[in-house]
Amino acid sequence: MKIRKEIERFIPAARAIAGLLHPHAEVVLHDTETNTIAALYNSFSKRKAGDSSLLEEGETGNYPDYFEPYYKTNWDGRKLKSTTSVIKDEKGKIVGLLCINLDISQMEGMKRLLEEFTGGALASASDLFKDDWREKINTYVHEYAKENTTTLTLLTKEQKREVIFLLQKEGAFKAKRAAEYVADVLGISRATVYKYLSEKEGRHA
Repeated sequence: MKIRKEIERFIPAARAIAGLLHPHAEVVLHDTETNTIAALYNSFSKRKAGDSSLLEEGETGNYPDYFEPYYKTNWDGRKLKSTTSVIKDEKGKIVGLLCINLDISQMEGMKRLLEEFTGGALASASDLFKDDWREKINTYVHEYAKENTTTLTLLTKEQKREVIFLLQKEGAFKAKRAAEYVADVLGISRATVYKYLSEKEGRHA
């Protein structure tokens, strides 16, 4: 996909950050004009260039120059510490975002040595991505696994079926490509997701 020049000039910085913090940081360039991901480096969030940024429409003009660090949950349960800086054109209009997602899952086990990384009261989420259905699915799946004393990789076939039923109840599949994403997270085919969903509909027919 073609990247607009206002955002393209931040590619070297994005690549440098991703290279310096590899493999612990994912760097994302968002195009706020098209609400899509323009570029992605060291991706570990199952996203790719061209995917929707899931930004709240009509609010980009109110963004500060940067967002204070906030926590997110990755699809595989890893805890991420993220921050976002805005990109403006020559007229001062916000045209993009530079986001850094730092994997702190390993660092959490070393809190006493890395208090600066993990300490402090941070927001549980940012209004910037309040409609990020991927984030909501990630959190829901891993909370389910935790409540059932298991992990994502050890979920049984029946547990995966139950997760899909519960996600449907929460309205998760209203989002475009949600079925494909859930299939990817659970390690099953998209056809299997649809099969389970049809089974649920059959039970309530």
